[in-house]
Amino acid sequence: MLLELHVKDLALVEDVWLEFSGGLTVLTGETGAGKTVLVGALQLLLGERADTTLIRSGADEALVEGRFLIDGEERLVRRRLTAEGRSRCSIDGEMATVGALGQLLDGVVDLHGQHEHQALLSAGRHAGYLDRFIGADALDALAEYKVAWEDVRIAVAQLGELERLLADRDSRAEYLRFQVSDIDSVGPQPGEDSEIESLLPRLRHGEKLTSAAATAWTALRDEGKAVDALAESAAALSHASGLDPALDGLASELAGVFTLLDDIGSRLRSYAESVEYDPQALDAAESRLAEITALKRKYGVTLADVIDLRARATAELTMLDQGEEGLVAAQAKRAAAEDTLSSVAHRLISIRADAAPSFTTRLAEAARDLALPTARFEVGAQDLPRDAWGSDGPQRIEFLFSSSEGEIARPIAKIASGGEISRVMLALKDVLGQADHTPVLVFDEVDAGIGGATAIAVARRLASLAATHQVLVVTHLAQVAAFAAQHVVVEKAESAGRSVTMARPVLADERVGEVARMLSGGSTQTGLSHAKELLDMAAEA
Repeated sequence: MLLELHVKDLALVEDVWLEFSGGLTVLTGETGAGKTVLVGALQLLLGERADTTLIRSGADEALVEGRFLIDGEERLVRRRLTAEGRSRCSIDGEMATVGALGQLLDGVVDLHGQHEHQALLSAGRHAGYLDRFIGADALDALAEYKVAWEDVRIAVAQLGELERLLADRDSRAEYLRFQVSDIDSVGPQPGEDSEIESLLPRLRHGEKLTSAAATAWTALRDEGKAVDALAESAAALSHASGLDPALDGLASELAGVFTLLDDIGSRLRSYAESVEYDPQALDAAESRLAEITALKRKYGVTLADVIDLRARATAELTMLDQGEEGLVAAQAKRAAAEDTLSSVAHRLISIRADAAPSFTTRLAEAARDLALPTARFEVGAQDLPRDAWGSDGPQRIEFLFSSSEGEIARPIAKIASGGEISRVMLALKDVLGQADHTPVLVFDEVDAGIGGATAIAVARRLASLAATHQVLVVTHLAQVAAFAAQHVVVEKAESAGRSVTMARPVLADERVGEVARMLSGGSTQTGLSHAKELLDMAAEA
């Protein structure tokens, strides 16, 4: 639902704020007052291309803001047009693209004017409209069709991949066997390269390491060396502490140091005995690491990559060895998926075909009420070749229309008369009712080429449509204005020597006068009387 529209410095509009209610809202005013500018502002929010000539003379930019209620949540969309030809857009204060604005409001606002934003004229949407008119039977069948269509798509892709692999099976298998054999000839184990790399320093520098450990051990443990001297010092303090307790702490600490050095000496001796200088072991380790490094250069960055590649190559070899069997299974899977899709597709086609006469009859009845007495509708259903089936069904559905008996029905999008287009749109909207989930409907020039009883019929239909949608109508017809729940008048005024478009709600006590103006161009007694009759009739409808 459109809650509020703010337009600033767009064409003749200087600054207009409008709040909208639900139901039927009409915008009226003299020709040239600027009613279509407000519709154009909505089009900009829908993502229409902008032109710098739309910016009001003397202004640096034009601004359009709309506050909408979408799925129970208020959303604020804004679009600025700069004199440099750029658009700056935002959604709820966050920067956005023009496309994002259009995407947000797609399905929220449907504008009917000169073929702009007329979703009902797009044949690509007709199947969806028909299915929603039919209801659960068609929607359930369509859901099943989409699942089956996706299953076929996956099965075809899997079969194609398998066929691609099997097409060069022999050369591929030979290559995979070479990879597995090459890796197996080395037989690397997980983490083996890291273990060798940590071992190599001891193998390469064994003599130096042994000498260093032995020298340190000798300095600590040889007779008269550090450990013996420390032991002698500890013993002396221990005896002396019996004479002066103040030495207890020092004696204890010295004893701890002795124990630590004694332990270090033992570990140094063990280390020196464990390190050996073995040229053969060094050569073997370096050779082994070189083999593993060569594998990593060929098959991956890490040893884990190499081992993983071997596993994948082995799995693919198994698949290739079982290729014919796998191919038969994949072909059977595709055939089964195709059978299911075909069955569901024919059921969907049948459901649509059965419902089409009821749909077109309802449309013709609605059109007759809108002064199209000989209107005839058809649902054009073209069965598509299998390779052209899409996720929305196996057919191209398009609504066709003929305004006269004996005339060939043509696509709705090709209706030439503006008045016919608007009334056909109105009939379609009325029949679709709740099946059309677009909450905001905007009609520009819905009254083109009609008047009298036809105008009353159009007004009643708009009011009926407003029971399930928010309907905004730009109109010159007093008959339509009389049925409005909200009436906005658009006027042209002078401000600082310039023409300015202004818009304001028509107050209750002003409605008779505005409707009279629309009827007779003024406020004659006859016009006022006729206007009151119209308003009374609309109130009783």
